[in-house]
Formats: sequence, C-alpha cells, structure tokens
Amino acid sequence: MESLSDVLKSMPNSKFRQRAESKIKEVLADPLITKLRQQYPLLDEYTMKINMNKLYQYVTEHKSCSNCPGLDLCPNDFIGHYTMLTVESDNGRTSLYDTKVPCKKLIAKQNQDAIRSRIRSFYVDERALSQGYSSMEIFDKDPAREEAVDKLNQYIYLTRGEGLQSSGLYLAGSLGTGKTFLMCYMLHELAKSGFSGAIVYMPDFAEDLKAMFQDPQKLKETIDALKDTDLLVFDDIGAENLNPWLRDHVMGAILNYRMNRKPTFFTSNHDLNALEQHFSFTSKDGDEEFKGRRIMDRIRPFVEVILVNGYNKRGG
Repeated sequence: MESLSDVLKSMPNSKFRQRAESKIKEVLADPLITKLRQQYPLLDEYTMKINMNKLYQYVTEHKSCSNCPGLDLCPNDFIGHYTMLTVESDNGRTSLYDTKVPCKKLIAKQNQDAIRSRIRSFYVDERALSQGYSSMEIFDKDPAREEAVDKLNQYIYLTRGEGLQSSGLYLAGSLGTGKTFLMCYMLHELAKSGFSGAIVYMPDFAEDLKAMFQDPQKLKETIDALKDTDLLVFDDIGAENLNPWLRDHVMGAILNYRMNRKPTFFTSNHDLNALEQHFSFTSKDGDEEFKGRRIMDRIRPFVEVILVNGYNKRGG
C-alpha cells in the first residue's frame, strides 16, 4: 500500500501544494479522525501534521477492511492486519503511535488452523475434519441417531470439564450411518479445547503397513504417534485384511500402551462379539481364539458401546 508521501510525490510539481492540501484535508475530515480526536483530546494540529502518513494509513486500511475482499486479496501492507492509533503525552509532548492489529478473519483462520494442526488423519478424507459442523448436520440430519449424538456430546462435555477420560467410545452401526462423521465431529470439538487427536482408516492402514516393513523408522514414528495422541480413533475396524503382525505387534502395542492412559475410539459395522471373531482368525494362521480374546481385553473394558442408528447417507 502506498504511503501518503508516495501519493503526493507522484503528483505533478505544479499542482503539488494544492493536491497535497486537498489530500490532507480529506484525511483530517474523515469520521475516523474525528472520532480519534474525541477519544484523545491531547491530539493537536502539530502532532497530526508530523504524523500525517500514520493518519493516512489508518484511514485507508480501515476503508479496505470495511470492504474486505477476503484474506487472500487483502490490500493492506500487513495481510490480515489493520492500523490502530494511540496517543500519549510525556512531559507536555504529545506522540502518536501506530500498531498493527489482526482482523477478525485472520484470527478466525488462525484458530481454525490451530484446531486442524491438532488432528492427524491417516487415510481419512481431510474434508471430514476441516469443513466444520453445523447443528443441523449433527442433530437434525437423521433423527434416528439422536440418542447416539446425545451420548457423544455428553462425552465431549465431560472431557472438556474433567480432562482426558480413561475410556473411549465404540460406535457400532450399519454402513453409512455417520459413524466416521461423528468421530470427526468429536475430534474437531475437543481440538478446540487443546486436545490432540488422530483418526486411522483401518482398511487402508493395514495395507500401508506392509510397505513400512521396508522403512522401520517410519513405522516406529507412526506407532509412536498413535500411542501418544490424546484421542485416537480406529475407523471401520473389522473391515481390514487382518494379519497376525497387525493384530499382535501394531494394534496390540498401541492399545496396550494406551490402556488407562488415554482413550481410544472405534467405529465399526460389527458389535464387540463379532469383532472378537474377526480378531480370532487370520488368513495366515487360521483360528487363534486366544489371541483374538487377548486383543479384545484391551478394547472391551475401555469403551462404552454406542449404537448409531439411521439410514445409509452414502446412498448405497
């Protein structure tokens, strides 16, 4: 943005004084300057004269903000900020100070960015985490899931008030009833309160782990991240192509670490009994009832089961 001195210097010399006086009068007559002088009676003509650039910047940026084109097109010198002026007097000398203040749109963006930065997504559509949530989508879209939504909100309020709980939630229901959506809503709401979170889509995660055999450091970093995050969601558990290594060395290690430390959450088309059957059989080793029961001992006591009713919102 040009300063007032730049504007004046660009004018033809023969008209410089006249145009300069006109521009100064325009700035001084602006309602913002009138209001500023009312707020600071000590602001005298001399102080305004030697600080005309600051006054011009103040007026120009506020006009830009009143017709805001959006952060991406912000014309102000410091994107997402506008000038604020204060007046102080020291030993009879009046001084005018300018500061840059973030606008509401920038603050809102920063807050949203902070929320998003607290949530990691593994193979889950980022739009489910970043688009925000309206009350209609949560409460009114499908009355059949109202009871599930109420229980989820109770959990959110409890965590906000008391901190991380030792137990999580297990959302069970038919395909397309909004289980993943509700878990993303929970992560988003609790991220506002400073909690970190991660959501893992199990079918894709199981396949990607095979590639991590060749990258032990990445594997360790991934498992450590899932251990340490405040809130962990295993999405669509029971739909993955199960193998003993995933069950015993990845899921087992993560769940064993989080027990009584941090809550773990699940969405599934299976109830807990059916999930135990899923974990008790692998294509490699066949029936392993004991190992299936052992992994469920790290899930069953640490979740409240919530049945999510409703119609298939995917239209399938």
